[in-house]
Amino acid sequence: MSSLEEVIGYRFKDKGLLEEALTHKSHATERGTSRYNERLEFLGDSVLGLTVSYYLFIKNPSEDEGFLSKAKSAIVSRANLARWAEAIGLGHHLYLGAGEHLSGGAKRHSILSNAMEAVLGAVYLDGGLGPAEKIIIPWLEGQVPGQLDIDHKSALQEAIQKRHKRPPDYELMSETGPEHNKLFTIRVYLGKKTLGIGSGKNKKEAQQSAAKNALDYLATHEVHPHEL
Repeated sequence: MSSLEEVIGYRFKDKGLLEEALTHKSHATERGTSRYNERLEFLGDSVLGLTVSYYLFIKNPSEDEGFLSKAKSAIVSRANLARWAEAIGLGHHLYLGAGEHLSGGAKRHSILSNAMEAVLGAVYLDGGLGPAEKIIIPWLEGQVPGQLDIDHKSALQEAIQKRHKRPPDYELMSETGPEHNKLFTIRVYLGKKTLGIGSGKNKKEAQQSAAKNALDYLATHEVHPHEL
């Protein structure tokens, strides 16, 4: 664990917090203990979200909420957090159950991203927001926007939920082309209002395209009550 502390640049006063952050539920179950990293992951997610939101807000004074939401979703995405975890060798420090270890859990993106958040939660509990920011900010400054996996669908849902207290819906409009080269077209809507239409080689790609177009539309338009 001491080598991980050197990598992240923070030395824990309570080593037990770091151990808990690195303990997967599968390991805790095998050992018959109730201390594993899911609670710290919950806390770390909020610490990371606050720091990223504030950083983007300060660094992008002329950008609107749509841009900030998309950028935040990309930065805190599971894939991006897993890349961060891989970069610091976090997988080598994890305590996994035997089965999870044998199945490659130390390289699994879901486990890595959750553990990364748990470590940040542990740092926050041990030292406060300042030390957590000192870990997060340098990583943020190294982000390359073009390399981020922007999750337009999550950004749209967050924006819609905030404004209208309900999620948008997706509908498959068409599916064309031969089996090996299909094109899917999907619309995203709220009530009676179509927010965006997008196409892609699969449904997921088409949904992301539709969500991106919806976010672009909502940047300059409002959905009025009579349209819902």
